[in-house]
Amino acid sequence: MLVKHERFVAEAASRGAQVICFQELFYGPYFGIVQDKKYYGYAEPVPGPVTERFAALARQHQMVMVLPVYEEEQPGVLYNTAAVVDSDGTYLGKYRKHHIPHLDRFWEKFYFRPGNLGYPVFDTAVGKIGVYICYDRHFPEGWRNYGLGGAELVFNPSATKPGLSNRLWELEQPAAAAANQYFVGANNRIGSETDEFGDQAVTFYGSSYFVDPHGNYVGEIASESDEEIVIRDLDLSLVRQVRDDWQFYRDRRPDTYGPIVAP
Repeated sequence: MLVKHERFVAEAASRGAQVICFQELFYGPYFGIVQDKKYYGYAEPVPGPVTERFAALARQHQMVMVLPVYEEEQPGVLYNTAAVVDSDGTYLGKYRKHHIPHLDRFWEKFYFRPGNLGYPVFDTAVGKIGVYICYDRHFPEGWRNYGLGGAELVFNPSATKPGLSNRLWELEQPAAAAANQYFVGANNRIGSETDEFGDQAVTFYGSSYFVDPHGNYVGEIASESDEEIVIRDLDLSLVRQVRDDWQFYRDRRPDTYGPIVAP
């Protein structure tokens, strides 16, 4: 998977990409399908070997990278994390997934602690970037935190299967982009990992896309069945234009939102 994603980087660079985000837990199978402690072995420090390996590629191709990895802070303290690397190979920091699901074949509480680093916005060579991860997208409060932090583009790397999520995949990220007035990049794992999980494997449905601050798709939605690199041109100046037209940040009323954060 590491070699495969190195090839993706080279192809994306040849097509002019300036920033790339991989799928959730990109360098291995989505092991939340089962509860097996052998997968703890996929975790590593962040920054660590995978981060450093792709930081060298970021520097080579002058490309910002979002790297969703399995992080070990110390033995037994593990997170679903995304490292962010700037186009000169500088490690800028990380986001840890806040909202951890635990349901059939998404047994993530077996593997991850909830994130504790807030909602950092990374000032990269291409603009201000935030990261939400998969199940996080169901919670609008984090999306708004990124808007308040000045994000221009928020990625949501995912491993999402058919069922309850299909309609939400269509709705939530365009709605978040429009409500918070920034671009969203929604990328999903694709295919079935039957070699790893046999009959328990699910079929991830891809359908990756970008949406603009109006909530409109930028280009077509990607395939549900075929692996591909989705490359789109994003004009980040549209963020300012939309915020000038719709003054959501002026008109919001945080003094009235107390019940949202009540336990």
